[in-house]
Amino acid sequence: MHSFGYRANALLTFAITILALMCAMASLSDNFNTPTPSAQVQVLNINWFQKQPNGNDEVSMTLNISADLQSLFTWNTKQVFVFLAAEYETPKNSLNQISLWDGIIPSKEHAKFWIHTSNKYRFIDQGSNLRGKEYNLTMHWHVMPKTGKMSADKIVMPGYRLPAEYR
Repeated sequence: MHSFGYRANALLTFAITILALMCAMASLSDNFNTPTPSAQVQVLNINWFQKQPNGNDEVSMTLNISADLQSLFTWNTKQVFVFLAAEYETPKNSLNQISLWDGIIPSKEHAKFWIHTSNKYRFIDQGSNLRGKEYNLTMHWHVMPKTGKMSADKIVMPGYRLPAEYR
């Protein structure tokens, strides 16, 4: 006959194998989800646009951010990290990204939101490249699952322009 230790080992091995199989199935089931998130951002006001004493441009703006990210949530989603970035080109860099706002969405019930805010983080360019500059506002998100790999995507909203003169 088999000893108690041998039987406990067999039972534990079987349980862990079933748990690993269930985690793999949960992770694979996310591949069948085709999310259709939406986002809109309005720049209501440029609060200030100034040149700092060190020569860098700085912008403060008031934003209306609305998004519906509910389709990102499945039964395997733990939370979603979302951030809004200003993206623009300069002669020195082909892509400059500045985070203006971010948040963590813990559940599907909180994934449809509207926020009236000033930029949470400073919008500063190293140099004086922002006067009259066209830029995109891009909503990025990272889906953090309970099991499996993280996924990320974005919505690019083009057509914004900064003032030609400092205020």
